[in-house]
Amino acid sequence: MTRSDFANHYDRYAKYVHAILISRLPSGQAEDGTQEVFLEAWRKIDQLQDDKHFPAWIAAIARNKAADFFRRRKVQEPLLDIHPAKNEAPDPILDALQNLPEVYRETLSLRFIEGLTGPEIADLTGMTHGSVRVNLSRGMSLLRQSLGVKVNA
Repeated sequence: MTRSDFANHYDRYAKYVHAILISRLPSGQAEDGTQEVFLEAWRKIDQLQDDKHFPAWIAAIARNKAADFFRRRKVQEPLLDIHPAKNEAPDPILDALQNLPEVYRETLSLRFIEGLTGPEIADLTGMTHGSVRVNLSRGMSLLRQSLGVKVNA
């Protein structure tokens, strides 16, 4: 893969990686994490056997990077200190989002944090348009429930 090809992949999938990380990591960690994921991908690009698998491959690297973050933190400091820095107010919406099932938090992050449309999410993730709609609907329902927001129907 050439540098140009890789740069194109970065342009296309950076929001996807960021959404995965923001749905898993403490506030402020997703931006640096996105760069780390792409750096690791560049180093391991020879392990990618088929370019069509790049979206799933980069997503797996991002999920592993988030898991590594918590493994390192567990050793370095108590879990209670993982929340935002003392000068940052906790974000109840982000906290609620991070407690949703993985499929919903990633889809909601892509839609509401990264600003992608349903078809763009489907294209990036390989999900069908219908699956994206269902995940957004169910995820929003769970998010509202978690936040105690009542919806009048």
